[in-house]
Amino acid sequence: MINVKLLIKDCYLIEGDGDTAAVKGDLAIEGDRILKVGDEGELPRDWKAERVIEGKDYLCLPGLINCHTHAAMTLLRSYADDLPLMYWLEKKIWPIEARLTADDVYWGTMLALLEMIESGTTTFSDMYFFMDRTAEAVEESGMRACLARGLVGTGPEAEEGLLESKEFLEKWQGAAQGRISIWLGPHAPYTCPPDYLDKVLALAQDYKAGIHIHVAETTDEVQQINELYGKTPVEYLKDCGVFQFSTLAAHCVHLTSDDISILAETGTRVAHNPESNMKLASGIAPIPQLQAAKVTIGIGTDGAASNNNLDMLEEMRTAALLHKVNEMDPLTLPAPQVLSMATRDGARALGLEDVGLLKPGYKADIILVDLDHAHLYPRHNLTAHMVYAAQAGDVDTVIIDGRIVMEKRRVLTIDKERVIQEVEERVQRLISG
Repeated sequence: MINVKLLIKDCYLIEGDGDTAAVKGDLAIEGDRILKVGDEGELPRDWKAERVIEGKDYLCLPGLINCHTHAAMTLLRSYADDLPLMYWLEKKIWPIEARLTADDVYWGTMLALLEMIESGTTTFSDMYFFMDRTAEAVEESGMRACLARGLVGTGPEAEEGLLESKEFLEKWQGAAQGRISIWLGPHAPYTCPPDYLDKVLALAQDYKAGIHIHVAETTDEVQQINELYGKTPVEYLKDCGVFQFSTLAAHCVHLTSDDISILAETGTRVAHNPESNMKLASGIAPIPQLQAAKVTIGIGTDGAASNNNLDMLEEMRTAALLHKVNEMDPLTLPAPQVLSMATRDGARALGLEDVGLLKPGYKADIILVDLDHAHLYPRHNLTAHMVYAAQAGDVDTVIIDGRIVMEKRRVLTIDKERVIQEVEERVQRLISG
């Protein structure tokens, strides 16, 4: 379905700014933009909707933003569970990834996009390989994405990765009507020595690209960087010049107070992945302390091999509950703040200035949640419902860039049966080795 003049009537509205409660009203869309939200914004005098959605029992809110994942790792969901991170990577994940083909990545990504759309995610940030095929999947699905080719500077493919990143930037930056943004993806401090980071940063300078990198995810990483350089991972990246560029730091679990100050002073943003960090026993990121320092924080799921889903509603709930019990304070991460992390703050973390809010002039990336379920009554506080009670299956309609990509739980841009068939066949080949 193409973009139309769309009016959603008499629905509940949550702007996503973390401050306003749900209100009743209408929302108007023209092209890829929001024209009017409730009483805010003006419609042209002769404006007439081409399509009207009755919103009586629906909550309309900004689409959810997954700030860190590895989409094609849906192929490895439940393949290697209950293992420590480095063993999981080195003995289980990396050997299978070495057998992946570009087509495998395409279909694994399609499965991820299907799952994300069905659970209300409209934008995601991804780091993997065979990223041309990932970009093709994004373009076909209608989603919005920030994509980075993962770069490891310690192996035989180090230089090839830089060349592929350069070509990826030139081919895909701003593609899919502006829905695709290309970043550079140095994997982590422990896989990217200083001379290699210099080459990555030279590319970032030439192409005005952002940096997406794993940072301080485990105590092993912190110890390794300290032994090599006498610094924390954050100090190491700062001294290498990484934070001179727009940077998204994934995980940030093991930080010192000085690390937090560096992230705040440099405007570095953080992607918080609570469920993956819990499952791999990596630790608990100091999110309240980062927020106190005014660091912008989005939420991510990480890959489906370490989560094991891409459900941002569930991730929000986990984030809120985890930090309450960790701080022993029920006031930590209240629901409006967590919802903002998954919408407005997530957009800011990805450098998307016109995404993540229900505001006139913003991109029409919107989801409608069906409130007519037992677990969403009574409707005392719909923001709290989204964080503590809502489920992926409650998402009824998804609109991205003004285009309806899911309606009445049916994804319109992806052939679900074909995706599942392709994934099953490819996984059998991969695990049979």
